[in-house]
Amino acid sequence: MSPFISHLPDPEMQAEFYADVPMKRLVAWLADTVLIALISLLIVPFTAFTGLFFFPLLMLAVGFAYRVITITNRSATWGMRLMAIEFRAANGERFGLGLAVAHTLGLSISFAMPLLQVVSIILMLTTARKQGLTDHLLGTVALNRAAAF
Repeated sequence: MSPFISHLPDPEMQAEFYADVPMKRLVAWLADTVLIALISLLIVPFTAFTGLFFFPLLMLAVGFAYRVITITNRSATWGMRLMAIEFRAANGERFGLGLAVAHTLGLSISFAMPLLQVVSIILMLTTARKQGLTDHLLGTVALNRAAAF
């Protein structure tokens, strides 16, 4: 085992930490996307409805801020909290602001480049710790909160 991730639960000895995490991340992402769309729609009237002309960019900005703020506060977005999962850093700690920004930036880049997102999905479905591409680069994981240490 790499010393870089030695503070994280072992996927063989403590498999409950990683059980169903890819599916939970998908459902959490869907819930977060709906919430981001609703927040964006609430903002549109405050832009004198010009926000409708750049709604995808508005959602991108709102989504980035939403993810950074919620992940910084409790190491999980509201969708992730709904699904009882949270992020942990390589040292086992919850995310701080810097890691939340880096992880959100990685997610944004992955969505901007579909091939990277496909690679990320494949990694989540095939690796022991169910880590996506950004998780591998940052040494982070998503864990079941009920099993969280």
